[in-house]
Amino acid sequence: MTPEQTQVLRLLCDTVVPSMDHPDDADGFWSRRATDVGADLGVLATIAAMPAGQQEALGGLLDALGAQGFATASQQQREQILAALGPVAAPLTSLILLLTYGMPDVTGRNPNWSRLGYPGPAARPPLPGKRPITPLRPNGDTELDADVVVIGSGAGGGLIAGRLAATGARVVVLEAGRYRSEADFRHLELAAYQQSYRRGGPTPTADQNITLMAGAGLGGGTVINWTNCLRTTDRVRGQWAEHGLTDVATVAFDKHLDAVWRELSVTDQCSEFNRAHEAMRRGARALGWSFATAYRNWDEKRHDPLVAGGLGFGDWSGAKQSTLKVYLEPAVTQHDAQVIDGCRVERILTANGRAAGVVGRWSREDGTASATVTVRAPIVVVAAGALETPGVLLRSGIGGPAVGEYLRLHPCTVTLGDYETDMKGWWGPPQAALVDEFAADDDGYGFLMESVQYTTGLGASSMPFTTGAEHKQAMADYRRYASFIGLVRDHGHGRVTVDDSGETAAWYSLEDETDVRSSRRAVEAQIRLHHAAGARGIRMLGHGVPAWSAGEDLEAFIGRASEVPLRAGGAVLFSAHQMGSCRMGADPATSVADTRGELHDTPGVWIGDGSAFPTSSGTNPMITIMALASRTAEHISQTAI
Repeated sequence: MTPEQTQVLRLLCDTVVPSMDHPDDADGFWSRRATDVGADLGVLATIAAMPAGQQEALGGLLDALGAQGFATASQQQREQILAALGPVAAPLTSLILLLTYGMPDVTGRNPNWSRLGYPGPAARPPLPGKRPITPLRPNGDTELDADVVVIGSGAGGGLIAGRLAATGARVVVLEAGRYRSEADFRHLELAAYQQSYRRGGPTPTADQNITLMAGAGLGGGTVINWTNCLRTTDRVRGQWAEHGLTDVATVAFDKHLDAVWRELSVTDQCSEFNRAHEAMRRGARALGWSFATAYRNWDEKRHDPLVAGGLGFGDWSGAKQSTLKVYLEPAVTQHDAQVIDGCRVERILTANGRAAGVVGRWSREDGTASATVTVRAPIVVVAAGALETPGVLLRSGIGGPAVGEYLRLHPCTVTLGDYETDMKGWWGPPQAALVDEFAADDDGYGFLMESVQYTTGLGASSMPFTTGAEHKQAMADYRRYASFIGLVRDHGHGRVTVDDSGETAAWYSLEDETDVRSSRRAVEAQIRLHHAAGARGIRMLGHGVPAWSAGEDLEAFIGRASEVPLRAGGAVLFSAHQMGSCRMGADPATSVADTRGELHDTPGVWIGDGSAFPTSSGTNPMITIMALASRTAEHISQTAI
């Protein structure tokens, strides 16, 4: 970047998080600027790691700000310039906030955390340095032979690898992310995003409408998800039977659900309520709505609610029963499966119209070495997740016309309730309870209300920026908030494409009439839940929606919130559940795999993750992904090995 661009960037950082005079500033929170915590250096480092095209675009944005007199403008004038840019500047503004409130200093803490009421990561006892798995590290171009090669190691791929390895099959697992074990986790938000999340953390869809959160690493999303275990509903099972998966609606599928439930040690005995959950329960009781304690895949003997509060950043206690722990470790240590992490599969090999293996590119984490990895195998299981599995098939030229279509995201709206007390949201499991009062609405395309993990960086970056003073005041009150989400079972869908370089892009516009109606009703229900629980202030994460305060007209606030556009520049929308982009079904025109999970057009290639869902699950999908993968593994064993 040029010196002029760097100067504008630093001014931009301190416009978003300015220094302000305030009578209550014993800890320096109000006077502390973004550059005082090194946010500008973090932004520069992030930009330096971006592709050249993105760097050029950001440089152009900074040049445009400079051309408008940003360098000599007052704080108010700079805020007006940002407001005029609207969504164009939003990603950079969000990055500044993420770093200002999430980035630790050399002591492992951020100076803003004391005002936010966050004590920082729980103290961690010494952990064994030995890792259960030793991934294969190629020494130059490598060829392997196997009975099965599994692409991806998350909820579906990890289970299938474990199941098939236990039958005696020679299994090779290729994972694009990196292997992390308990010894690696520090419960630091930004480090966790970089180490264990796809593309380094929360990233928007290509159309900027929804922020995606997906795991990346050995064990996939099961290593960093929030352990909310929900069985596939009868309604969804019946609907999938209409797509040709007839056994899913019978006791035959119960066998898979029960097995996964047992293997993951699912329990409701480690679901203590923090103050956000207590507020949810209080509000639900006042309104007469259904409320349930969550079941979680967790080892009761290792449970500590303080540690559980940071499980989205990697669980170092060993309590989380992830795919990595339950299926992959035994596959390697007991059944001689091989694992290569840091290996991006470029394409699937075929011979005479059927699977013959895969070719991928391995790279050392420090970038000092790389190699081509070829695995010859008659069975290929694609389980790279609903955002990346379509990319593998599209780069390979197989799968048919439905590849990448029917992407479901469970789009989530978010509201915050101000309870005028320290809610200590960092304590206890992030999702220990839920309200399912409206799940069956609209013929089963309703919504759940759940809570979220406490974060400082993502929380700050999700709070729409208006002025530096207003945002700083919102963060000064941050400890008093409880967050509820409205998780919609989407009826409509998006798609996944690949660009000229073969990288995937997700596109999703929330326009389906049922989904719009459900999303707006979810916002209203969240607001009413906060109000019934005693919140003295309520805000919706969305642009142009002033917060409600006690004594104001609640119905008018609900009306304003219901009018916020459900897209970029309007409501802040999230997705932690990606499904359906390579779905199973009887019709090759509208599905990628047959009713067993094998590609319609390429025998030997199987879909083994959430992309196989015929429709969205309407529940946190881990248990459903794993039960469906267990069913697929059974079909592979019976017909192909």
